[in-house]
Parts: sequence; structure tokens; C-alpha cells
Amino acid sequence: MKYYLLAISIALSIFCSAVLAAESPEGESKGWLLDAENDAARFELLQKYLRGFDQPMWEVGKRFRAVHDALSRDNYELAAYHWDKIRITIKNGYLKRPARRADAEAILLNTTWAEVNEAFGTRDAGKAWAAFDKARNACMACHVAESVPYMNNQHLFDLSRPSSKTK
Repeated sequence: MKYYLLAISIALSIFCSAVLAAESPEGESKGWLLDAENDAARFELLQKYLRGFDQPMWEVGKRFRAVHDALSRDNYELAAYHWDKIRITIKNGYLKRPARRADAEAILLNTTWAEVNEAFGTRDAGKAWAAFDKARNACMACHVAESVPYMNNQHLFDLSRPSSKTK
């Protein structure tokens, strides 16, 4: 039995070595960034890799849904946590696409964000849900201002206070 296990171990070692050798042929680089011709080419690769504003907006959408779920459970701390991450994500997004900054700040970040955050902090369901609606409306207004009103036609913007939570 010992010899059988030893033989299997040796065979597996040889097989794994062959597979690893086949995965990285000699001379083929694994440095997609370091192998770029110069820093300018590296920065172009990074910019392409990091993409535009679509990825931050995808995260904002996921977190907005998480805010809704948290409020549905009366978990105001979690709602505030995701609300804070939404602000950070939008700011990181306009680092990549500075043209988005003016509307994001004017419509959401300069006033509405703090008002919504304050409402979540009250732990009052009525105020929190009213703030959620205010946030949703600000998002939708920003989409219109940025000439992408079609973004508003999705289930995410149908979210509202659950009927069981109405007082």
C-alpha cells in the first residue's frame, strides 16, 4: 500500500509540473503593466483597465438596494454605512470622469447627501424612508442632467417603503 501511494504521489508531482510548465511558456511575459513601453503606455493601460463611471455607478446601485434592504429591517446603522460608501464611490468615480463632478455635487453630494444621512441617524422610520425617496429622486435627476434618463427605467428606481412598514 505504501508503494502504491508513493507511486501515485510521484505521478501527480510529474503531472503537476508538466501542467505548470505548459501554463507559462518560456519567454512569455506575465507583466502586462511592467512590459509596457513607457510610463505613458502604462497609464493608458491603467486608464483602460479602470474604465469609466459605469463601474462606480454599478456599485452605487448595489449599495442603494442595500440601503433599501437595511431600512426594511430597521437597521439604520447599516443604511448609513452604505449611504456613506455611496458618497465615497461617487467621488472615486468622478476622479476617473471629472465631467461628472458638477452634477454629482450639485444634485446629490453638496446638500442632499447630508440631509439623507441625518435622517438615517434619527432612527425614525418615517424620516428615513422620506430621505430614501429624496435620495432616489436626486439620483434620477442626476441621470437626466447627465443625459442618461434611460437609467431611470429600471427596477432599482421602483424601490420604496414596504407596505408593511407604512404607519
